[in-house]
Amino acid sequence: MSKGTVLLIGSNATRIEVQGNKWGATGQYLNETVVPAMALEAAGYEVVLAMPNGAKPTIDAASDAPAHFGNDEAAYRAARDYYDNSPAMNAPVTLRSVIDGGLDQYAGVFFLGGQAPAVDIMQDDETGEVLRHFHRTAKPTALLCRGPIALTAAMNDPRAFRAALMAESDDKAREWARSWPYAGYRMTIFSATEEKVVEEHILHAKMYFDMPQALTAAGGRVETTTADFEPHVVIDHELITGQNPRSDHPIAKALVEALDARQA
Repeated sequence: MSKGTVLLIGSNATRIEVQGNKWGATGQYLNETVVPAMALEAAGYEVVLAMPNGAKPTIDAASDAPAHFGNDEAAYRAARDYYDNSPAMNAPVTLRSVIDGGLDQYAGVFFLGGQAPAVDIMQDDETGEVLRHFHRTAKPTALLCRGPIALTAAMNDPRAFRAALMAESDDKAREWARSWPYAGYRMTIFSATEEKVVEEHILHAKMYFDMPQALTAAGGRVETTTADFEPHVVIDHELITGQNPRSDHPIAKALVEALDARQA
């Protein structure tokens, strides 16, 4: 018997703005998409994947390799099989439909990791509706790697907040962040130095803002590791955040524990 249903939320973005009026390819990271989903199902939860437009998320090519699975070829193949063939990954629905169908039916929510949420999800009104519901009901809300940037969608005007960041105006961004539900929360996200590795070796361009900068401007108490790409999970109230790709298994464990605790 199922313990309940967990909502998974991903991005439909396939490219991201970089400085110089250019764009870089992006998407969701494979391990940051399937590892938590597989862990939830193994723990007895059902999962429903919801996307802004209802289309299956694109996997960032940079993540599609055994290196993100501890160089374990079998683990990588299992992840690819889950993404390619599992019912959960191949029957996405729209965010609007899950909102209209009632969010009370979900035990918790998990935001997939990858760069893509910094494009659409962080300024999406429907994502904001979902976040405010789970915040109000204090249900587990987990976000991985760059996924925690989605929390800005809970602002009154997340598009104006993102526009201020793009214009390199942190002061203006802080003004738009007033009354943010997560102000003062401890949280983590992909660090500025980790992002620099991506800028130099994958994007070959500089982004307009980094993730800790954005959440700090929003009012979050951002905590990142001193050593890049070390697993790191921060829990504060209902919020569970993981810093980087190697935080995939730890955040999955923390989310399952939080969900189980609510059933005890």
